[in-house]
Amino acid sequence: MLKNIKVSEVMTTDVFTTTAEEEVVFAFEKLMKHKISALPVLNKSNEIIGIVTATDLGHNLILDNYKLGTKVSNAMIKDVTSVSPDESLHNAICAMEYNAPDGSIINQLPVIKDGELVGIISDGDILKAIISC
Repeated sequence: MLKNIKVSEVMTTDVFTTTAEEEVVFAFEKLMKHKISALPVLNKSNEIIGIVTATDLGHNLILDNYKLGTKVSNAMIKDVTSVSPDESLHNAICAMEYNAPDGSIINQLPVIKDGELVGIISDGDILKAIISC
């Protein structure tokens, strides 16, 4: 079943993003305002260079681990796992599990086509697809 559904069929295409120069407090505010869990970080050529998550930013903000003015570039995950829109949900789930640190799971994957960000797929998107099958 999951091998027959493409990432493009369930991904979110209206993706909120941030830049490496944005301050982490504003990136976190954007995450909370839009009720999303991750922001891909794009460079000036609109290429993905990182990702920040609500969990990571929120945790570090609460612990006061950032100085005033800390930039996203100092907080982002630089080794970003991504998928193609033509890949199956099965492959996306495998990528989320295989590329996660310490036996956890990646909760959201940027979707890249021809080097460009075209969407994002989350564990919630995958669960919705499974439920509707």
